[in-house]
Amino acid sequence: MRKAAVCVLTMLLLLTGCKAGAGGDKAQELALAIRGEYLALENWTANCTITADYGQRIYEYGVTSAQVGDDLTLTITRPETAAGISARIAGEQGKLEYEGTILETGPLDGDGLTPVSALPALLKAAREGYMDSCTLEETLMVLCRDPERRPGEGTETSLWFDPDTHALLRGEIALDGFTVIRCEIEDFVR
Repeated sequence: MRKAAVCVLTMLLLLTGCKAGAGGDKAQELALAIRGEYLALENWTANCTITADYGQRIYEYGVTSAQVGDDLTLTITRPETAAGISARIAGEQGKLEYEGTILETGPLDGDGLTPVSALPALLKAAREGYMDSCTLEETLMVLCRDPERRPGEGTETSLWFDPDTHALLRGEIALDGFTVIRCEIEDFVR
């Protein structure tokens, strides 16, 4: 019961900045419902295509991922030269497993954002991010950003959800107005 109360209070505090866009109050209500579901989410699987834009170079990866409790596994499926590389994260501990291949593209920001950490970063924003605006058209789009900064400054995370199933469909992470991560998600199963 205490965990549920903490989740509800957290949701209310983090949603207070959500301004209505298209779809108004319905978008805010849906965003709040989805946040509650994602806060309670312990197990999920997904397939996604992650594009990391470093400005001078762009990398694209296919990734399958699964979370069971605190254990998260991400396995690269594309490009073929890196297929099979897996990252296993248990709590705060991470381990990269490979057979003679090292996949290192470098961080995209000062906080260590990489293509491998992109999907967990999107899910963290869905659970904890300050919701600046919500719009509901064919999908629910939620923009999360630092409320202390101006729009376009710092890290901004845009999330798109299916309004019926609440599955995460897509996410983007922008740094100072430049999109560094695009993630197209297929088969998100909760």
